[in-house]
Amino acid sequence: MATWIQGRVVEHKHWNAYLHTLYIEADLAPFAAGQFVKLGLEIEGQVVAHPYSLVNPPQQRPLEIFYIEVPEGKLSPHLVPLKPGDVVQLSPTAHGFMTLDEIPAARDLWLIASGTGIGPFLSMLGTERLWQQYEHAVLVYSVRYQHDLAYLELVQALMAAHPGRLHFVPLVTREASDIGLPCRIQQALQDGRLEQHAQTMLSPEHSQVILCGNPQMVEDMQSLLATRGLKKHRRREPGHITTETYW
Repeated sequence: MATWIQGRVVEHKHWNAYLHTLYIEADLAPFAAGQFVKLGLEIEGQVVAHPYSLVNPPQQRPLEIFYIEVPEGKLSPHLVPLKPGDVVQLSPTAHGFMTLDEIPAARDLWLIASGTGIGPFLSMLGTERLWQQYEHAVLVYSVRYQHDLAYLELVQALMAAHPGRLHFVPLVTREASDIGLPCRIQQALQDGRLEQHAQTMLSPEHSQVILCGNPQMVEDMQSLLATRGLKKHRRREPGHITTETYW
């Protein structure tokens, strides 16, 4: 099997100065919502690559990658100038176990993201599988500034497509906002605002939770959810919490 397949940029959306989405046509093998690919560029004679989750559901093309520019990063600063027609390298298959096949069915699915961690959740929400497996979904999306809230139009479209079944809780932590709760996810869980705005209660009986974002958020939320009786999910020991750090 080839180490890389070639992809071609068809669109490059710049949400703000540091958040971007690449749209890529490539012959990627079938994948599951929640998985990631390695995206690479040839830089000084060698391919420099980084894993990125796919935002598009498996049935949709082009491939869609939501990324943040890290100024000191080896790859992301080189992605920012890409334009339609430019060539990138991709792993031929997607990988990862944060998929709906791995997560038990329940009444409620909580998708809790910080920053670009929302990407794989948008892929999941665009599948029929999620809506067959869960009665309700809660999408929690925490960012630092209001202009970091990407994909709001897509979230609104998903809510319209699943009326009463998808609840959206945005949070903006570093400035006043007319859209999001003005606090971190951890605080909103502790003081009750998270469940109030979600119109859904967290419980071991009815909830599955996926945490995707910066390591501190993931660690803190696991500890807080444990006080509510929710435990980490493992294949050999089924539980309620699935995690993926996304930094």
